[in-house]
Parts: sequence; structure tokens; C-alpha cells
Amino acid sequence: MKPPKSFAILTQNNSNTKQLVENLLKNRLVNGLNELQPLNGLLFSRSEINRYMDEEERHDIKILTKESDQPLKTMSSGEQKKALLNHLLQQNPDFMVLVNPFDNLDVATQAKLKEQLLSIASNRILVQLVSRLGDILPVTTHFFKLDGDSLHQYDSPDTFWNENNTETFNFNGTIPLPLSPIEVEGIELVSFKNVSVSFDGRQVLNQINWTIRKGEFWQIIGPNGSGKSTLLSMITGDSHKGYGQDLTIFGQKKGSGESVWELKQKIGYYTPAITNKFRGYHSLENMIISGLHDSIGLYVQPTDSEKHLAHEWLNLLNLKDRKEDHFRDLTVGEKRLVMVARAMVKHPPLLILDEPTAGLDDASANLFVALVNKIAKESDTAIVFVSHRKEPQLNPEYIYELRPSETGSKGIKLIS
Repeated sequence: MKPPKSFAILTQNNSNTKQLVENLLKNRLVNGLNELQPLNGLLFSRSEINRYMDEEERHDIKILTKESDQPLKTMSSGEQKKALLNHLLQQNPDFMVLVNPFDNLDVATQAKLKEQLLSIASNRILVQLVSRLGDILPVTTHFFKLDGDSLHQYDSPDTFWNENNTETFNFNGTIPLPLSPIEVEGIELVSFKNVSVSFDGRQVLNQINWTIRKGEFWQIIGPNGSGKSTLLSMITGDSHKGYGQDLTIFGQKKGSGESVWELKQKIGYYTPAITNKFRGYHSLENMIISGLHDSIGLYVQPTDSEKHLAHEWLNLLNLKDRKEDHFRDLTVGEKRLVMVARAMVKHPPLLILDEPTAGLDDASANLFVALVNKIAKESDTAIVFVSHRKEPQLNPEYIYELRPSETGSKGIKLIS
């Protein structure tokens, strides 16, 4: 028996994914996907998991976890997606719409999900909406690209792949110098010595030994639940688990009376969730300058030297002519570039990037990675880049891998 068709739709940061998904699931006519109109389809996406999580928390209605005592919100991303997929298959849909199915999953969990989806594709129509070319299943038979609301169908797989293979990006100019350098004594910025962490009696980290020195470029990897977020939160001062441990940050032993505020002034930090805090009408110029004042918005009159520095950063990002544009009007990829410039404007001794490319399309991710590589090469700032996804263009010097065990995750240093 011939396997059913499998569709791949490459999305970009400007794609109206939500509307297309709604049209498919409500049996509205979509050119190129006409045969799906009379069929019953279901959605596999992060938004669906959030919807079921909301039902569970607000109304104590368990749908995905009715056979388990564990709340959905306490599950890892992999467990949540497994529960959703099983629930959808029990309803026996004619087709399934998959929206970035591999996002927020570690490598091993991605491999397991891919194997399961390939099995499903042998007897059920799949419609993949993905922002990364590498996420497209190899059984795909029909290829599309969603540009805004416009869905373009390709005549052949070769045409699709040839047109959409992304290039390597480079920035003109050099990283702007800070107005006043932040001095840190010694070369060691962070030092963990036999640090162990438990939550509710469960060991998460087991005797972590890790040192970050000035100017080093690290990538942290490890499966979901291995303790990456716990590790970061001890560095930033957002977790009390560092107290009483042999943990030294910027020359001060944790718990020796250090100020969390002073600590944060020496760390540039970015994760995509931070972007949502800037919902007002902030100009790009003010966004960069606000990084000098560690404020959400600019509430002081900027000096000429601050304006000049902001212009240098915007010029580097090819956004100089848009300095008066509102941050909220940028694309997702452009926003993240500006946020990294904001985090780097003071040249902090340490820059932490937590899943910074999650949800970006290939072109935007490559541009973001090019900027990070440039910062690592042209500044003395140490970088810690955390990501589930292996970004092929990223050039870290070292990798710190967390390997889980029954007694908590051990840390292994690898040379990139």
C-alpha cells in the first residue's frame, strides 16, 4: 500500500502560522492542500500543551495526564509532547498538523520523536510547519513556504532545497567599545568546586566542577531536566542553592555578603522571555541605551556619548537608519539582535544566552549566531550559550555537558 502524502511548510518570522493552522483545522480551502478540506485534522503544538495545562491548573481537568498523578506543568517538554501525541492518536485523526515539533527538546528526545513521527507518516497524513530546514521529515513529498499569508508551493523537492539553503552571515565593522570598562580582578569569573544540588530530596546536580575564565566561549548542553537552568540560576544569583557551597563568582565566595545587584551588573543575560517585558513604545536607540542603566525603558536624558555608542551598535546590526523605529515593530530575529546588543553595551565580564535561538527561522538563527561569534572573537567578555539545538555555525571553544544519572547530573568538559 502506498504511504500517504506528507507536507512540509517552511515558516519564517513573518509567517501567519496561526491563521494557516486555523484554516486547516476548520476545513477551509487552502490552495495546494485542497484534499485536506473534507478531512478531520488535529494539532500537535506547544500552544496545545499550554491550553491543556491551563485547563488542568484552572479547572483541575486532566486530559493529557488523566492516567498519571503527575501534573502536566511538572513534566519535561519531552514528556508533555509524548502525552499530547498519544492523546491525538487515540482520536484517530485523518491528518495531523505539527508546528515546530522538535523545539525545546534535547537531542535524544528529538530522535525518539522523529522515529515515532516517521512511523505515523506511514499511515497518516502529516502537515509539518517548521522554521528550521533540518526539522523536515525525510518522508516529505510536497514542499511549501509561508510568506506572511501567502503560501507558495514548489514544483519539486530539489527546487525547494536549492532555494532555501541559507547562507553564512557576516557583520561589517567591529564590536563597539564600552564607555567605561567593568573591572574584575583575576582571570577566573566563576568557579564551581564539588557543588551538588537537590530539590525535594532528589539530587539534580552531583559534584559539579566548572571554571569560567575571562574571554572564554562556552556552550552548555544536556537533556531536559539535567540541571542547566539550576546551574545558570546559581551564577546569576536567582537561586539560593549556591549558598553554603564552594561557589565563587567574580572573586567572591557565595554567601560572603556579596550584593545580588552588584553581581547582576557584571552579567549580561538574555533569554527570549525577556523580550516580552518591552511592550511599550521604545525606540531602538533607547533600547540600546537602557542597557547602560539596567532599566526596562529609558527614564533619564541620554548623554551624547551614550547616543553615539547606541548608533555604533545599530550600525553594526544594519539598523542605524531605523534608530527612531519602535522596538515592538521589529521582526523576532531583529529584536533578538537588539537585545544582545543591549546586554553587551557595557561589555559585561560574563554574557549568558539562554536558548536564544529558540523559535527562530534558519536565516535569523544564522544571523544571531554570527553576532555571538563576533562578540566572542572581538571582546574580552566570556560567553555561556545554552541550547538544546546544535547550531552548526556556532564556534564555542569549550562545551560543558551535563550527563544525568540516578545520583544527579555530572558535568563533563569537552573541547569543541
